[in-house]
Amino acid sequence: MSEDAFIRCRGLTKVYRRGNEEITPLRGLELDIARGRFVSLMGPSGSGKTTLLNLLAGIDSPTSGELWIGGRDLARMSRDALAAWRASEVGIIFQSYNLVPVLTAFENVELPLLLQPLRRAERHRRVAEALETVGLSDRVRHFPRQLSGGQEQRVAIARAIVARPPLLLADEPTGDLDRTSAEMVLALLAELHRARGCTIVMVTHDPAAAARAEIELHLDKGVLEKGVLGASAAEPRA
Repeated sequence: MSEDAFIRCRGLTKVYRRGNEEITPLRGLELDIARGRFVSLMGPSGSGKTTLLNLLAGIDSPTSGELWIGGRDLARMSRDALAAWRASEVGIIFQSYNLVPVLTAFENVELPLLLQPLRRAERHRRVAEALETVGLSDRVRHFPRQLSGGQEQRVAIARAIVARPPLLLADEPTGDLDRTSAEMVLALLAELHRARGCTIVMVTHDPAAAARAEIELHLDKGVLEKGVLGASAAEPRA
């Protein structure tokens, strides 16, 4: 076990029941990811990628095994404790953006901060900073319908980073974008990783997107394939 691992999975298993059928998207996963790494996670549909991302986000709970992030045992935390932890410690970027259509870009980015005890002026300062970081200071009053797909995803990234979380989780962040917009989003994630030192775990089907990460991991039928780094992502490839 790597002592400096930010994310530690030990025997991590998730079982879903559908009627009398058991579905096991993750089977005894063993994984270390060091703090500050940019990891891409690839694999065929049904390989357990999104299940793992949901567990890392505290959206779902493992059936068995251990899941530690930043020294916290997520498998033992209550639902309320997980929600509070997620609000301050995790930023999530979705393929479909998940912006609220009746809110402006500014208001969408502000949403996570409404769960924190911040003064209005501080919230607005952080929102402005996040939108500037993603290059959308001139779109603060625009609604999602007035933005391109690439701009919507950048608003979603601003929303994910506005609370300054140490962990960013991205589920197919370029899946709905054209190549030019996708490259812009990937470059932005790489810059956020470089400038802020946050840990990023990105699920993708795109080999070109996966190659932008420091570390590439592959899941198949809920098990990590043995690759360049085996089942450890504590250190990046050379």
